[in-house]
Amino acid sequence: MVQFARSAVTAVLGPTNTGKTHLAVERLCGHSSGMMGFPLRLLAREVYDRVVAIKGRESVALITGEEKICPPKARYFLCTAESMPVDGDYAFVALDEAQLGADPERGHVFTDRLLRARGREETMILGSATVAPLVRKLVPDVDIISRPRFSTLSYAGAKKLSRLPKRSAIVAFSAEEVYAVAEMLRRFSGGAAVVMGALSPSTRNAQVKMFMEGQVDYLVATDAIGMGLNLDVAHVAFASLRKFDGHRTRRLSITEMAQIAGRAGRHHRDGTFGSLGGEGGDASFTPEEIEAIEAHRFPPLDFLYWRDGAPRCDTLDILISDLEARPDKPQLRAAPEAVDLTVLKRMADDPLVIERARNRQQVKRLWSACGLPDFQKLGADHHARMVSRLWRFLSEGQGYIPRDWFAQHIARLDTVQGDIATLSGRIAAARTWSYIAHRPDWLEYPAEMAERTRALEEKLSDALHAALTQRFVDRRTAVLLRDMGQNMALLPVDVDQDGSVSVDGEAIGRLDGFRFSVDPLARGENRRMLLAAAEKRLGAILRVKADELLAAPDAALVLTPGPTGMPTICWDGIEIATLHKGATFIAPEIRLDRVLTDLGPDMHKRIAERLATWMTAQQERNVLPLVKMAAAAIDPAVPPVIRAVFAQLADAGGVSDRIDIDPALAHLDKEQRYTLRKSGITVGVLDIFHPGLLKPGAALWRMALMSARTGKPMLPLPPAGATLLALEGADTIEGARIAGFRGFGAQHLRIDMAERMARAAHETIAKGEPFVALDPRIVSLGLLEPAFLELMRAAGFRPIEAVESGPNWVFRGRQKARPAERPARPRPHGRKDGPRPAEKPTAAPAPSPSAGSAFAGLADLLGRNG
Repeated sequence: MVQFARSAVTAVLGPTNTGKTHLAVERLCGHSSGMMGFPLRLLAREVYDRVVAIKGRESVALITGEEKICPPKARYFLCTAESMPVDGDYAFVALDEAQLGADPERGHVFTDRLLRARGREETMILGSATVAPLVRKLVPDVDIISRPRFSTLSYAGAKKLSRLPKRSAIVAFSAEEVYAVAEMLRRFSGGAAVVMGALSPSTRNAQVKMFMEGQVDYLVATDAIGMGLNLDVAHVAFASLRKFDGHRTRRLSITEMAQIAGRAGRHHRDGTFGSLGGEGGDASFTPEEIEAIEAHRFPPLDFLYWRDGAPRCDTLDILISDLEARPDKPQLRAAPEAVDLTVLKRMADDPLVIERARNRQQVKRLWSACGLPDFQKLGADHHARMVSRLWRFLSEGQGYIPRDWFAQHIARLDTVQGDIATLSGRIAAARTWSYIAHRPDWLEYPAEMAERTRALEEKLSDALHAALTQRFVDRRTAVLLRDMGQNMALLPVDVDQDGSVSVDGEAIGRLDGFRFSVDPLARGENRRMLLAAAEKRLGAILRVKADELLAAPDAALVLTPGPTGMPTICWDGIEIATLHKGATFIAPEIRLDRVLTDLGPDMHKRIAERLATWMTAQQERNVLPLVKMAAAAIDPAVPPVIRAVFAQLADAGGVSDRIDIDPALAHLDKEQRYTLRKSGITVGVLDIFHPGLLKPGAALWRMALMSARTGKPMLPLPPAGATLLALEGADTIEGARIAGFRGFGAQHLRIDMAERMARAAHETIAKGEPFVALDPRIVSLGLLEPAFLELMRAAGFRPIEAVESGPNWVFRGRQKARPAERPARPRPHGRKDGPRPAEKPTAAPAPSPSAGSAFAGLADLLGRNG
């Protein structure tokens, strides 16, 4: 036998998903030249594209039975095993899936390449670990390297077709079964891609691409996917565990099961396998099979099929004798008679063949013609007649197949009419003519005919792909269920300006801000798919909205009571977060709306950080005094007695009854009281507060912080700029109190104005003059006499003796008096009821409500002013 130059041989063996092919491609590209043989044209094409990306198109060749791309300066050859040029000189040679040497139909080809294909510098044999003992015995000095699987392959049990996870491949073993499964998937989930060995490579590529790009979530295939195709499959489901192998229907071997199941998972992503339907019967795995597949433990191969890969062509008898020769090694077994040998033996009885095949050249040419694959699977008799017709042309005249005869057969196939079976048959026939066109010396103008057959196969493949897609893919449902980010141009989901959402023209709901609500009147058999499509498409829209939110200016964000009354942050009218009790009064928790949480952890974090930054800026703008109080309350540089005042005041929102702070104030000396006033805090007769916290913006934030701490809804706030109000209702009165108003009878006066009135009364009385209800400062406010009397009494004043003078009553005089009784006030928002310090009732008689009243100052007035 002809041998390649001897060199170091490495066998890299292991289960699927171990990176064997990737390693071989790296080694190939590391040499000055190289060749790799693959079991499938599709796999050879896939690796060809990878090597082209590394080495450039001019340096890489693709050689298969029906396709040849051979640039003049090609140094790297990717081939099917049958098409490997065994007479070349390459620095590196690799054979993939070497265990296929045990295949009855093609095994002798892989065995021949394993024994004879050698690189000048390095040879690599790739395959399953089951072939290791045979490789060790058949290849002297081989270095065997075992590689573990990158990811875990585990059994997931039996699943119904409607329960299969997405990215599943369903494996069947007949065209009828493949079509039946694909038809059911069309109804359940919008469809599936279909991959079978009978399809043209172009059609298989188109179907695989549809699955890989997510246009469909399922792939239905024959065991062709077990031959090393790199697919993004998470789960492999076996529709059956029995197949017809050309001779009989049998159960799959454990190695075949593992080879197919191993397509699940990719690189470091784990995969699962299981059966389709219920447990039990021929379609179920046995415990022993499951354990073996999961542990990747399989019985080693006993033998490989062999046939002389370089038979002598001196005469027909010698050629047939060499092809029927028995191997001389116990690890090899004579291959079953293949189609090419069957055809050769039949033609050897033809008198015309005997007459013409008299020399080595003609015998070699005859054997080359017998190598034409039976793509149409029409049987040995029909195929032998086809080969005989071809050889007649090749053995007479100039030895070329007539151009017109060849063109007529191509023209008969040039129609895209018909069903899937018809189109598949035409493609198989077209592959026959493509194979013929790529023989270097069978046609006078091979390049022209190769291009014509390529165009024909491509045209038929496109038609078959369209027919498969039309039958097994519900285009509308498939587009709706696809990964929407792949091709935005095909998306039928529309969102109108008013927020209404429609899918493929059918109304499905509304989008209010970040919240999608389903239209209860939506109808149609695909309603569930429409909703799924809307959710996927809206996810992209919501992410765009989220980016706009992140880029929005601070002015676009607003604090407002939400539907439940809780403090809510809104953007462009959209509720995006609510405030809840936090670590401190001034630092509430910002809780994002659920739909924002669903955008993913990264976007959730970015939005939360954006809102935290916004809230910090808003607090510094609206309640900066409160922020400073909270900071001073924990500042070690501030004296403890002052910190105690700040802590109480900050906890009360920066505004508090004077009586609640009095115990802390009692510990301050004169200098410390001055420090407190210097910080901007007003220590009044009735209240202690910072005037800046009475502004509308500050009142809103203080109310929100109070609501977040107590968990109770925000209460109505007084109108901006109001100083005196007549209020009704407990919530309205409590809201005014939190905003900085104090009730005096039926009227409520802002506490800074009440303090001003108390100081005005003190200044007037200090001059020896009476302070009356008709004072212009009282009249301008609109404070009624009952409220005025309440205010004066609460501030510590009491009425003195009155005399009649004109139309009004005027009160004169000044005397010591006991403190007046404080009017009752509602408790602070959310504060628990409890006893207050006892207050002494006034001994003064109540003045007439229709008379002007004069009040004398109490001796402790100055003390209450701090």
